[in-house]
Amino acid sequence: MGNPILGVFFHWLGGLASGSFYVPFRSVRRWSWEIFWLVGGTFSWLIAPWIFAALRTHDLLGVLAATPTRTWELCFLFGVLWGFGGLTFGLSIRYLGLSLGIAVVLGLTAAFGTLVPPIFSGELFSTLIWSMHGQIILVGLAFCLAGITVIGYAGRSKEREMSFDEKRAAVAEFALRKGILVAIFSGIMSSCFAYGLDAGEPVRKLTLAAGTDVLAQGLPVLCIVLLGGATTNFLWCFYLIAKNRSALELIGGIGRSADRDAGPPPLWRNYLLCALAGTAWYFQFFFYTMGESQMGRFGFSSWTIHMASIIIFSSLWGFALKEWKGASRRTLTLVFTGLGLLIGSTVIIGVGNSLPG
Repeated sequence: MGNPILGVFFHWLGGLASGSFYVPFRSVRRWSWEIFWLVGGTFSWLIAPWIFAALRTHDLLGVLAATPTRTWELCFLFGVLWGFGGLTFGLSIRYLGLSLGIAVVLGLTAAFGTLVPPIFSGELFSTLIWSMHGQIILVGLAFCLAGITVIGYAGRSKEREMSFDEKRAAVAEFALRKGILVAIFSGIMSSCFAYGLDAGEPVRKLTLAAGTDVLAQGLPVLCIVLLGGATTNFLWCFYLIAKNRSALELIGGIGRSADRDAGPPPLWRNYLLCALAGTAWYFQFFFYTMGESQMGRFGFSSWTIHMASIIIFSSLWGFALKEWKGASRRTLTLVFTGLGLLIGSTVIIGVGNSLPG
C-alpha cells in the first residue's frame, strides 16, 4: 500500500526542485540560450540520472539489459515526445516568466498526464469513479485544475494592468501571445513523460527483483525516458549552435550574436550555475519516483500532486523575483486563491490514496 502522506512529502520536494531549477539560469551571463540549455541538460538528462540510479539501485546495467525491447522502445519514444515539451518549456518561461509560464504549461500537463493513463487502462471507468477513495482523488484533481486556471487568469490580469516597460522589467522578453502558444504546445507534449513512466513498469519489476529498495524502483526507468528527451533537446541545441555560431561560448569565446563589448562569458561560473540548474531539474523526478512508490494503487494521481507542487513553488519564486510587482490587490488575491486550491488538491489526493480500497 505504501505511505501516501510520505508520498505527498516527496512530491513536494520534487515540486520545490522543479520550481527552483530555472533560477540559476537567470544568473548565467553572456551565453546563448542553446548553450546554457545544452550544458544544464547534460546534467539533467545524462549525468545525474545515471549517477543516482547507479548509487541507489542494484545491478543497473543488468536490469536494463534484461528489459524487454518493447519497453525500451516505448519509454524512449515517450521521452522523445516529452523532449519537445521540455524544449519549449524553457521558451515558455522565457516569454511568460516563471509563475505564469509554469502555470499554463503544467496545467495542461497535469490534465493530460493524470487522466490519459487510467482512461487507456480502463481503470478510470471500471474502478476509479465508483469507489470512495477514487472519487476523492478526482475531487483533488478538480481542485488542482481550478487552482491552475485561477493562477493563469491572475497572470492575464497582471498583463492587462502592467505597462509595457513594467512587463519588460519583470520578464526581459515578455511576449504574451507567443508565450501562450508555446506553452500550450509544451503542456500537451510534456504529459508524455507520464506515459513513459507508466510504460516502464517492467523495469520497476526487474529492479525490485534485483534487490532495489522500493523507494528507488523508478530510477532505472528515468534513465531510459530521459535518453529520449536528451535526443530531442540535443538535436535542437546543436542546430541552434550551428545556426548562431555560438559553439565558441563553451570554451570562453564570444558567439556571433553576443555583445562583443561586454567581453567573454564568465566560463566556470556559468558551468557551475548550469550544473546546479540541471541537477535541480533532475531531482524533481528523483523525488517523484519516490513519491509515486508510496501512493498505493492509484499511483497515477502522483502526476497531479507533482504538477501542483511545481506551480506552488514556482509561483513563490515569481514573488521573490518580483515578477508580480505592480500587480493590483485583486490580481494578488487571485494568485493566493489559486495557490490555496493547489495546496488543498495535494492534501485531498493524499487523503484519497490513504483510504482503504
